[in-house]
Amino acid sequence: MRDILADLKAYPIIAAIRDIDAVDLALDKPVRCIFMLAGDILNIKYPVTHIKKARKRVFLHMDLLEGVSKDAAGLRYVSEEIRPDGIITTRSNLISSAKSEGIFAIQRAFFLDSQAVDTAVRTIRQVDPDAVEILPGVIPKIIKRLHENVNHLLIAGGLIEDKKEVNDALEAGAWAVSVSREDLWDAF
Repeated sequence: MRDILADLKAYPIIAAIRDIDAVDLALDKPVRCIFMLAGDILNIKYPVTHIKKARKRVFLHMDLLEGVSKDAAGLRYVSEEIRPDGIITTRSNLISSAKSEGIFAIQRAFFLDSQAVDTAVRTIRQVDPDAVEILPGVIPKIIKRLHENVNHLLIAGGLIEDKKEVNDALEAGAWAVSVSREDLWDAF
């Protein structure tokens, strides 16, 4: 886990890839971590291996990975056969399974209102993920509130369109920012 934290601290932009064909583009950028937000059981292993050979970290979004059950057995398969550095999920049960498998677990949380923030704080404290991805990432006051209320690495993501929004998220307490806009992958 320390290596992942060191990579994020050295370069806090995470390439969020929605199309497997964009992997090579991300590998040409200075990002050290890549979120795979696409793929299926048949096509994901090669890009994961390719990313790791390039000495970059890769995290699979389990909720978006097609052909894999969203349970402990599916997570175990991904861990043993595909071998990402970690996973991203909205599902608390998968966070627990990932931790049992010894892979980095990122809890993705969507914030629609103040009740969602309170619920997220309780869930984060209960499930204890390695990191939390906050969506949308363009709400610095929510990032700051979570930063003050949970002792977890925070990643801001979603709706981030320019370098100012990246900086705002980092200044509010995010450790890193995941962005799908390729022009922001080399923003630092």
